Amino acid sequence: MASGINERLWLDWLVKVRVIIITILLAIEMAIVTLTATHVSRTLFVLVILGWYAAGAVHLVLAARARHGWALLAKAQILCDLCFATAVIYLSGGIDTSFNFLYPLLIIVAATMIGSGWAYLTAGLSFVLFGGMLDLCYFEVIHSYSNSHPGLKSLQAVIFINLFAFFSVAYLASRLATRLRQADVALSDKSSELENLQLLHQSIVHCISSGLIITGLDGAIKLMNPAALGLLGRSQEEAATLNAADFFISPLPVAGAERTEVRTRTPAGAEKMFGVGCSALLGGAGDTIGYIYTFTDLTEIRHLERELRLRDRLAAVGRLAAGIAHEIRNPLSSIAGSVKMLSGIAALNDDQRELVGIVNRESERLNSIISDFLTYSRDRKFESARVDLCGLLRDTLLLLENRGEGIRLVHDFAVSEAWAEGDGDKLKQVFWNLASNAQRAMPSGGTLTVALDAQDGQWRIRFRDTGPGIAPQLIEKLFEPFQSGFEGGTGLGLAIVYRIMQAHDAHISVHSEPGVGTEFTLLFPPWRNAGEEDEVPQDQLAGEAFSGRESESK
Repeated sequence: MASGINERLWLDWLVKVRVIIITILLAIEMAIVTLTATHVSRTLFVLVILGWYAAGAVHLVLAARARHGWALLAKAQILCDLCFATAVIYLSGGIDTSFNFLYPLLIIVAATMIGSGWAYLTAGLSFVLFGGMLDLCYFEVIHSYSNSHPGLKSLQAVIFINLFAFFSVAYLASRLATRLRQADVALSDKSSELENLQLLHQSIVHCISSGLIITGLDGAIKLMNPAALGLLGRSQEEAATLNAADFFISPLPVAGAERTEVRTRTPAGAEKMFGVGCSALLGGAGDTIGYIYTFTDLTEIRHLERELRLRDRLAAVGRLAAGIAHEIRNPLSSIAGSVKMLSGIAALNDDQRELVGIVNRESERLNSIISDFLTYSRDRKFESARVDLCGLLRDTLLLLENRGEGIRLVHDFAVSEAWAEGDGDKLKQVFWNLASNAQRAMPSGGTLTVALDAQDGQWRIRFRDTGPGIAPQLIEKLFEPFQSGFEGGTGLGLAIVYRIMQAHDAHISVHSEPGVGTEFTLLFPPWRNAGEEDEVPQDQLAGEAFSGRESESK
């Protein structure tokens, strides 16, 4: 069968078209026989038509069951149709028939389905069958159903005119079929190229790590790649019902503008920062038919930038604190000592004694601030050892309970032991500062929950209070010096905590909701021996059962 032609498709088409043509022939001939006077045998004609139907049914079954050999089936159908077409032409009047168009039709089918060679072969067979049938009728070898009896020359003229017509149709049909096959091959090639381009487009859209959203002019989402769904924490169903602006808190940039930073909040409650760019989606006429938004997650980068700026500021303040502390402490000690001596030898009235007391108290406060300065600014040289975080927490919370400040302490330890590397005294200082800050944040009472568990192979400690919370604008500067939120505080407590956590390669973060409370989270790497795996068993890191106690301090 000719290259470029879908053999199965054309064969199915031929079987269906044959049934339609046979039915039309039957209807036409029945009308002719009924309405006009002819010598046509209605019975024989109906039998031929029924035989043609039966042959068509056989070919239909063969085509349905065949897995290969489509060309052979097509050739067999052409030969079979030639025979039945000749029988129909013979029974419908021979030279007077109205159905001699069946031969050109079969020639066209042969040229289209099989090729130009079979088109000329079909034309030749049509000439032989048609001419032979007319000759046999003329010489009365077989019965003639025609109404007219032309002479020999007229008969020969009809035969050769049909010969010319058959081969002309074969030539034209072959040329047309060749063009059709070439167009089909070209279309197939273009379809393959289009499929490859579509696959490439889908591969690029689905594989890029950046988020991609394509919208219409009204903002309705036309396409959202998996990376965008993952970054935004959304589903494909949500993308089909929402506009692009619904996913972001900040306004999106306009087409052609520079990339801007846009905030969003995921359904899980996490706030993220994205770098978003927008470009116009152009149609074939060059007009804007939509917008393309591309974005990347800048949350972690901005967090690292803030942490780096904080470390730089803390380092600068630490150097300044060291110089100031040493310059102020000595004269301050002299002033405090002199005032105490004067208060003991001079006859002072009550007002004067009150002033001396103020000087003494303020001197002590300044000395406390300078001590914190020195603690903050001194070199971070700690005595590192294997320590149990559970034990350190219990000791710290026991001291807090004995202060009797009217808060409720809740212990929530998921493990009985949590071994890490660090300086026990410094870590106690971290725990004490966080616990006492939480206590001071609840002057009217409340609940302080201290939890210890494992997360992603690290020990996680959380201090969660039920105080008024911290304003969002203060969170970023919380670990900087002189950011105290309590009256009389030096503002160095959390800065020292941050410094100690840095020295232990640990991480501290804070999450606060105004009116709900504040939670400080500390992450410590577990104890490791050199060249060995974790000293802490994995099942313990996964959360070994431990009966933590819950205590209250009146």
